[in-house]
Amino acid sequence: MVHARQTKIRLLCTALFGALLFVACLTSKADAAVLKPPPGKVFFGVTDTGDASDFRDFARSVGKHPAVIQTFHQWGNSWEKSMPRWRSLRARPMLHITTKADNTGAELITPRQIARGRGDDYLIRINTMAARRHLRMYVRPLGEPNRCLNLYAGVDCSGNVRGGSYSYGWYKQAFRRIAIIIRGGAKRGTINARLKRLRLPKVQKVGVAKRLPRRLPRAPISIVWSPLPAGSPTVRANLPRYYWPGKKWVDWVGTDFYNKYNDWKHLANFYEKWSLAKNKPMALTEFGLWGSDGPGFMKRIFGFARKRPKVRMMVYYQDFGSSNSFRIQNFPKGRKVLSQFLNKRSYPKFAPAYPRFR
Repeated sequence: MVHARQTKIRLLCTALFGALLFVACLTSKADAAVLKPPPGKVFFGVTDTGDASDFRDFARSVGKHPAVIQTFHQWGNSWEKSMPRWRSLRARPMLHITTKADNTGAELITPRQIARGRGDDYLIRINTMAARRHLRMYVRPLGEPNRCLNLYAGVDCSGNVRGGSYSYGWYKQAFRRIAIIIRGGAKRGTINARLKRLRLPKVQKVGVAKRLPRRLPRAPISIVWSPLPAGSPTVRANLPRYYWPGKKWVDWVGTDFYNKYNDWKHLANFYEKWSLAKNKPMALTEFGLWGSDGPGFMKRIFGFARKRPKVRMMVYYQDFGSSNSFRIQNFPKGRKVLSQFLNKRSYPKFAPAYPRFR
């Protein structure tokens, strides 16, 4: 009788261990799919100025090699210059895609045109390059859609809803199309079926492409949705909820936060509604000091992250030039506090499988 009971207990323990192991494997795979840092870790990053020496100067100033580098690209841009920089700096890239031309400021494509397939050649290029190079990267399409100064914004600076090619609906459809195509992982017919379910056109042959690929490979890409916490201007029509494309097309939720515009209530509400409620890891896709030193801000932003376990990435915004309003080297007190926080082991120097020269 005792032997039978012991056998039953062993069987139950074995089954329980197997179930826990299965759940752990699923969790590990899910974390890998969205490129989350290891448990208990937070990826720290910095924005890309286009010059590798700026990245290295920043790293020396704060005493930590950033694991992530965020590069801002106009729609259609190549990685010819960025890829060697990502590799030489050994940092995992986050690619922010905007629709504004760098040299002229002209609009390259509208949200409606993206949704209708006018930019599919660019999306296919992102998919195939990331897949072939096994490049783990974050893609942040059309960040800050509720900032009126962005060409794809849904609300103008007077608080009026723009509508037309810039409606909330077209933004969400554009975002979904971007996610479907750059993730890939299926034959073109399957990709077309996914688009059709959203009432979107099939993959389009545009640009210089002579033919469309039969299959879009699965790319190790994680998609970041990143509106401002409450919008600029801060009006009801500009809240993040109007731009939410749906959980299926978002891997991370992100937002931007600076000491110059620091409504902490809005930031806390954003975390509660979009990270916690949607069960998504959160990134501060841009944070930092703007125009003035702020050691208190640094303490509070890291305290905010420490108390909220879903905050798994923090990217400092470093603009161009030595005299810019965001450069950490110009804010000695804030830099000192930042260095103290980054000295902890919870901020690793490198992301797993960072880009390398082959």
